[in-house]
Order: sequence, then structure tokens, then C-alpha cells
Amino acid sequence: MEQVSENPLMQAAGLPRYSDIRAEHVEPAVKAMLEQASALFDQVEALEHPGWDDLFGPLHRIDRLFEQTWKPVGHFNSVNNSPELREAYEKVLPDVVKFGIRVSQSEPVYRELKAIRESADWESLGSTRQRIIEQRLLSAELSGVALPADQKERFNEMTHELSQLSNKFSNNVLDATKAYHLTVTDPKDAEGWPASLKKLTSQAHNAARGAEDPASTAESGPWRITLEVPIVQPFWQHCRNPELRKETYLAYISRASSGSFDNTQLCNRILELRREQARLLGYENYAEVSLAEKMAENVGAVNEMFETLRTHSIEPAKEDLSELQVMADAEGVVGDLKHWDIAFWAERLREKRYEVTEETLREYFQHERVLNGLFQLIERLFDVQIRQTEGDVAFWNKDVRFFTVFKNDEPIAGFFYDPYSRPENKRGGAWMDVCLNRRHLQDGLQVPVAHLVCNCTPPIGDQPSLMTFREVETLFHEFGHGLQHMLTTVNEPDVAGINGVEWDAVELPSQFMENWCYHKPTLIGMTAHVETGEPLPDDLFNKIVKARHFRAGSNTLRQLTFGMTDMLLHTEFDPQGYNSIFDVQKRVMDKTSIMPMLPEDRMLCSFQHIFSGGYAAGYYSYKWAEVLSADAFAAFEEAGLDNDDAITEVGRRFRDTILSEGGSRHPMDIYRDFRGREPDPTALLRQCGLMK
Repeated sequence: MEQVSENPLMQAAGLPRYSDIRAEHVEPAVKAMLEQASALFDQVEALEHPGWDDLFGPLHRIDRLFEQTWKPVGHFNSVNNSPELREAYEKVLPDVVKFGIRVSQSEPVYRELKAIRESADWESLGSTRQRIIEQRLLSAELSGVALPADQKERFNEMTHELSQLSNKFSNNVLDATKAYHLTVTDPKDAEGWPASLKKLTSQAHNAARGAEDPASTAESGPWRITLEVPIVQPFWQHCRNPELRKETYLAYISRASSGSFDNTQLCNRILELRREQARLLGYENYAEVSLAEKMAENVGAVNEMFETLRTHSIEPAKEDLSELQVMADAEGVVGDLKHWDIAFWAERLREKRYEVTEETLREYFQHERVLNGLFQLIERLFDVQIRQTEGDVAFWNKDVRFFTVFKNDEPIAGFFYDPYSRPENKRGGAWMDVCLNRRHLQDGLQVPVAHLVCNCTPPIGDQPSLMTFREVETLFHEFGHGLQHMLTTVNEPDVAGINGVEWDAVELPSQFMENWCYHKPTLIGMTAHVETGEPLPDDLFNKIVKARHFRAGSNTLRQLTFGMTDMLLHTEFDPQGYNSIFDVQKRVMDKTSIMPMLPEDRMLCSFQHIFSGGYAAGYYSYKWAEVLSADAFAAFEEAGLDNDDAITEVGRRFRDTILSEGGSRHPMDIYRDFRGREPDPTALLRQCGLMK
């Protein structure tokens, strides 16, 4: 076994040494971490009548061990996946989960926390530390700490199994996505494709072809269609052959639902275990467990929001479909449109109505210009500076970069930025994750560091990375999460940044940032045509703004389908009953979908958000937070978006409340301090064009 000093996962402080990490480092590092953490926790559990520092000093040292060792392992598993790393990760995962259960279910620590809450020193702790203790007590109770020994043993067995099932679910989706491809060889089938799609699919073919396969060119093919969104989404929008659209669409909505990657039984088992755990804890269902730590008061409040949005969306969605059908009829399409036709005809209608295609817009959004424009906005709103950092920073891929955030020339935060899609070893989607938390150490302040990860279309040949407008919005979204993590001024890591923020409020900063993509000076300022260098013309900007409401009813219903299905699965669904999870989905879609659910639709088998991504009984949070974010942006609109002084004032107030205070107080209290009142839901309906 290698020496400790040679293992990059066993350093005591600083940024992870990502370029040095190998799969063989994982097991020895994690074992050593758990040994140290267990010894520290032994000391914690042996305390008698501890004060804050006695208890939280060693708890924070344990947290730092995980931050330095386990955090990089989990991150690597998402952005640099390999069979060797996956095997190493799965080998140590049970021990990590076991330790997590020990901490969360520690009866001595639970008693110590309660003793602090009941002590004479309680009031002197201050509201932030009081909130930390209250949150830890609730979390411990939801982890089964108060259960009788036999029930706790069963609860722990289920927690272990759920962790393994979640990891397997995610791997099955990744493997099923990689396993499918369609090779297009007939140039007639590629007519109408944008140049970027031809280049990307040609590149995909050449990367995967065997020695005997012909090489591809963008002009003549062959073209490889995968189920990765940067490829399959534009394929549906532009492929004129409905049979090819049908094949890929059905493959996409049935991912991980058959064969060796079938997640169907995993879904049932996950739901069954969550239901059993909820009842052991004294709750009726898992949704009640989930909402116990969220901003929404109860399931009824969530359902009320669902119904309000659904009733305002259903008629506009019917009109959306009718418009597409009329257009298709005029073009000679026989019969009703099918599910795989919607993206194609919606893109044709968008082109006709707004005379601008995604591909036309893409040519104006060069990745580096967009990134610089985003940074300029951040600097103006929040009085910070962002600079790329060269030197002693290690990366997991050549395209990754590191940036430092400064305030008054003092570094206050940093972030790794991983921009491009790598389907061979990087999971899809986009996310912000914590690398290092803000915390005071013996040798000074550790500033917060984030991982910002996207899956943008990579550069192709000599052409720079060109972003779709949706990718621009996604970058702004994830950076909003990053801002809440990086601009925190809270020194207690438990509630600094995004930590301790109720799950349904955590999307507020991210969705708030998306609004700036429709602010003319911001958007125009970060555009330059890839060939001419000209900024986005005014007429195209106006069409983007008008297109924001395009199919708003349909898009809202799609999100409601996900959220309502999630909530029903975690309230009324019986995994051992007669109905299947797909029956639940159909029941929801009968209310939320203008087109009937296809019998092949197995989207739940790839619904990572609720089965492996932490959003179980919480997918509604996106819409819940949209209400907050729309009303927050309305504060800037009311101040006057062209009034620099007023915008600066509101921006600083947003920074000093929402972004600065993070999880240190209840989100509604922080929101009232920013806005002067509780959020107004009509702001979202107006923003979506669903209410005048």
C-alpha cells in the first residue's frame, strides 16, 4: 500500500489535487478517513454536559475530513467516471453510509444537543447557532435516532440498501444512454440539419467507429445520433424524417426500462423502502418526511400551488398544440401530430413566428463571450471581481479552469468551471456542488469553493464553443447556486451558503439569475457573431423576449407532470399494490398532458432527480422557488432596470440577504428582509405570460 503522503485524497487542507487522483487512491484514503472520523466521534459521544465548542469543534473536524477526502471522490465519480473508479466507489460506499448512519443516529449526540437547547446558555448562543441545533435535532429524528433498537436496525438496513439502489439507478441511466445510437447514412435524412448538429454527430461517429467502419465527414456522414441531449434535442427539432424521430424519441423515453439496465424494479423498491422508513418514523408517507425540512408547510400547500399553475396553463397548452396541428396540416401532414413531432413543428413555428432558429442564435453566443458577460453582470450587481487563476491548481480535464472571486481586492471565494459535454465519463445535466465550505480554521479563514459543471456543446475543430440560448440560461442558473455558496458571510459551515437552506428555497438565486438573460444590455453585451463579430441585432433580441412565452402553457404542464407524479408516488402510491408507477404517471398526465401518455413512456426509469438525485417528494421545489425568484426579480424591475443607481442598491440588498445569509435563518424571514413583504405568486404567472 502506498504511503499516506503520496495519496492525494489524504491531504489535510487546500484544494483537491484532481490531476493526481486515481481509482487505487480511493480505498486506502477513505479507510483512513473513516478511522480518524470514528476516533473523533468516539470523543464526541463520550462528552458530558458539553458546551458549543466542546461538541462542534470535533464535529467540524470530522466534516473537514470528509471535505478533503470523500467530497473529491464523489465529484470524480460524476465528472471522470471509469469502471475502475466506479468499482472503488461502490466498494467503500457501504462503510461511508454506515458511518453517516452512526453520526445521524447517535443517541449520545442527540442527548447532548437537547441538553444544550435546554441549558441556561441557550439564549446566549444566538439565532444562527440555535437554528443549527434545531436542524440537527430534526435531522437526527428523521434519521431514526429515537427509534427502538429493533426498528432502528431495520431502518439502517433500509438506508444502506437505498444508497446502493440510488447509485445503481444512476449508473443504469448512464449506461442505457451510452448503449443506444442510431447511425444515419442517407444524406437525404440529414437535409435541414444545422451545421452544428452535422459536425457534432460526425464527430460522435468518428470517436466511436471501429477499425473497419468508414470515417465520417460533417457534409456526407455517417452521422451518429445518441441520446445525449446536446445531440438528440436538436435532432428532434430538425430531422425531417418522422420515422427517425419516432425511433429516437421512443428510445429516449424508455431509457433504462428493459434489459440489463432496467430500473423498473429499482423504482418500486426505492419507493417501498422510503414508505416503510416514513412509517417507522411516525409519518403517513415519505412526502411528510420530506416536507418536514422544507419551506412548504404541507402537501396541501404544494398541491394548491400545482392546481393554481395547472388551471392557468391548460387552455394555453391546448392552444399550443392546435397551432402546431394547423401548421402541420398546411404543410400536408396527414393525421394528428404524434409526440415525436412536437419538437420539430414547434421549431418550425418558432422560426416562422420569430424568424429565428436556435442555430441562428447559437452563432452569436460564443462561450467565452457569454462567460465574460456573466462575470461583468455579477461584478456590477454584487460589487465583486472574478479573475481566472493560473498556477498551482490541479484539474481533472484539460478544459477545466479555476476562478477566484475578489471583494476589495481580497479573495473571498473560488470555483472550478467544467463547461463541456463528455458523454464517455461525465454524467449529463448541469450542477453546482460544494468543494470547500466557508469556515474559520486555526490558520485563518477557508474561503468557499464551488464546482460549477455544465454540459455545453464543445468546440468543434477550429470553431469555438457555441451555446444554445438554453445553455446560456443554464449557465446563469448554475452560477446563481454558486453565488449563494460563494458570497456567504456566515462563518458556521452548517448554515453557510446553500447549507441549511430549505430545499424548496434553494433554487431562488439560480432561477433569479436566469431573468438577466432577457435583460437587453446584459444579453447584447455578451454576444458576438462567430464570423462577423457583430452583436445580436435588436430585432433578434426582441424575438427572444417574445419567444420567452412561446409554449409557456405546455412547458409549465410538463414541469407539473414531473412534480405531481413525484408527489403522488410519495403519498398515495402503494409499491405492493395493484397499480404500477406508470399508472400513477398516467393518472397525472390525464390531468396535465394535452396528448395521451404513450404506452412506451417509461420516463420514470430515468427520472434521476427523484430516484438518485435528492429531489424525492421535492421536485415541486423548482416551481415553488420560481414564485420566489420571479417576485425577487420584480424588485429590480420596480426599481428600474435602466436605473444604474437603483439596480446597484437592490443588488447589494439581494447580496446582503439572500446570498449572504444562506441557511442561517428561515428563508421566509430572509426574503421579507429583502423584499419588505412575502412573495407574490402573480409575478410568476405574469412572467410566464399566463396572466395579464
